[in-house]
Amino acid sequence: MATKRGTSKTVAENRKARFNYEIGETLEAGLVLEGSEVKSLRNGKANIAESYASAEGGEMWLINSHIAEYAQAGRENHEPTRRRKLLLHQKEIGKLAGAIQREGITVVPLSMYFNSRGIAKVKLGIGKGKKLHDKRETEKKRDWNRQKARILRERG
Repeated sequence: MATKRGTSKTVAENRKARFNYEIGETLEAGLVLEGSEVKSLRNGKANIAESYASAEGGEMWLINSHIAEYAQAGRENHEPTRRRKLLLHQKEIGKLAGAIQREGITVVPLSMYFNSRGIAKVKLGIGKGKKLHDKRETEKKRDWNRQKARILRERG
């Protein structure tokens, strides 16, 4: 069954990325995938929680992302945790490679989705690792916002 045009379907989301990293800038990248990987993604069988992007040889690679094997593929199946090439412009690759060279900067995938044309994309974030006290501060803000919303809801 084909999906409707004009909508995007999120396959995997890295919720811990915004907690562990202070995300500055985001950008969209394409993925080089095999056929069985696309089928598995359409079923929603992906995990990008522990993955990151690395610049090697003038190319960007998505490392440690897990796309489950597609059961109906048989012996033509893919390796679940293989390195996947990211499709970016040379200027963007240079920018990200420069950011990775700097201390404490990591390129993390925030979400994996199919765009309105049905093409698999990854939303990358350039993040700087948070310290423990920053994580506590983020948690306090989140709790306070929840309490504030609850109080406003009760008052009508």
